[in-house]
Amino acid sequence: MKMYINGEFTSGKAKERITVIDPATEETLGDAPRGTSEDARAAVAAASASFPDWRRAPANERTAALHQIAAKIRAHHDELVRLLTKEEGKPLPENDEELWWVEETFDYYAELARHERGRVIPPGEPGQFNFVLKEPYGVVGCIVPWNYPLLLLAWKMAPALAAGNTVVIKPSELTPLSTLRLVEVACDHLPPGVVNVVTGYGPETGEPLVTHPDVPVIAFTGSLAVGQRIASLAAPMMKKLHLELGGKDPMVIAPDATMDMAVSGLAYAALINAGQVCTSTERVYVHESMFGRFSEELADFVGKLRLGNGLDEGTDIGPMIRDKFREKVEGQMADAVGAGANILTGGRRPSEFGRGFFLEPAVVTGVDHTMRLMREETFGPVIPIMPYKDFDEAIALANDCQYGLGASLMTHDARLVKRFFEEVKAGTIWINDPLTDNFAGPFGGMKMSGLGRELGQEGLDEYYDVKHVHWDVEGGVKEYWYPY
Repeated sequence: MKMYINGEFTSGKAKERITVIDPATEETLGDAPRGTSEDARAAVAAASASFPDWRRAPANERTAALHQIAAKIRAHHDELVRLLTKEEGKPLPENDEELWWVEETFDYYAELARHERGRVIPPGEPGQFNFVLKEPYGVVGCIVPWNYPLLLLAWKMAPALAAGNTVVIKPSELTPLSTLRLVEVACDHLPPGVVNVVTGYGPETGEPLVTHPDVPVIAFTGSLAVGQRIASLAAPMMKKLHLELGGKDPMVIAPDATMDMAVSGLAYAALINAGQVCTSTERVYVHESMFGRFSEELADFVGKLRLGNGLDEGTDIGPMIRDKFREKVEGQMADAVGAGANILTGGRRPSEFGRGFFLEPAVVTGVDHTMRLMREETFGPVIPIMPYKDFDEAIALANDCQYGLGASLMTHDARLVKRFFEEVKAGTIWINDPLTDNFAGPFGGMKMSGLGRELGQEGLDEYYDVKHVHWDVEGGVKEYWYPY
């Protein structure tokens, strides 16, 4: 496939191609250009040229355009689901859900975009008129990860376009094909230059977007280290940054929690997409009165989950994206075991698969906060659990982390719920239903998990700059002017 710049598919200045493989089979799926800084600049030039007309387009026109994107994606839903599964590895049901979210996100922001453009505020004096305008910034650089390549693109692209911005998309070099195909089937009705896609590696195409003077906004989802790199590059230019970074989300199991619900809910929260989710539950705290039984039932439940190719019916957990990510997870588990932890189930490379980056989902006990497995982002199918004595300790453990993306609690005690959502420092709090999003509810992190919010009105406002207009309708000389 080719990059998409100024309404045309092109190889640009790329002299090399990036091979894209299926993580379940390691077979080649296709390739994409290894874009250059020149390609990034060409895409920015196209987006800049199209911005004046796009920002002036009536809100109803942009609304119709976004609804068309959603409709065209629906028309290719099954094709895109299968492509996502081949490219990224998630089982078909998970990618079916991802595409539904993509479609609905474009429809949601299509309608939200024509709801308001600012507000009128009371004047300071009679005869004056004060109002606030929300205006698009210009070109938005959307740098998207591999774990939810279309969902996390939609969460940036839809509100950015709805607000009147144009976009340059830089997909992960691991999963560019689904992004290019989505743009091919769903964006051909947009004016040239409104949407552009540049493929390649971060230093060669991503960083040129970050440092380009005509890209005032960078929207990025990915690791803390890369987010810090982006922030350091963008700071001298005072760019608007929207950074959704790492997570190490806790889950607390209260003594009154329903065992079946807590076990299955935790397994889902920790193992969906083989644990490769920024909001995966990666630390679990279980009340000591139920710790032994809970650990046994969780290990039994997880041990029965079906590992396999995401295209196969009945697969619960697919492969990890690449071997280096699997090795990182194995390294954290090995360090924990060396420090006294116990693996109750899983943690091995299954022998029945000749190829692919599979790793059995693991349940680990005997852990504590001195271990990397409980401190660093894992991004893999591992559930480390430890006991706590009382709810004060549970909250302290949940907060004992540099990240603050999400946190979950399993309980039916309203008093514990109130304490949890008031005292735990995280951008999203889930009670009895982990990892559930809401189109109208803002998503994002606190502490080292990032800046800004996606979804909801807050997600749209991220792509608006704000202007206050003070208009003295009457005019005339003011008594507080010179001379005093």
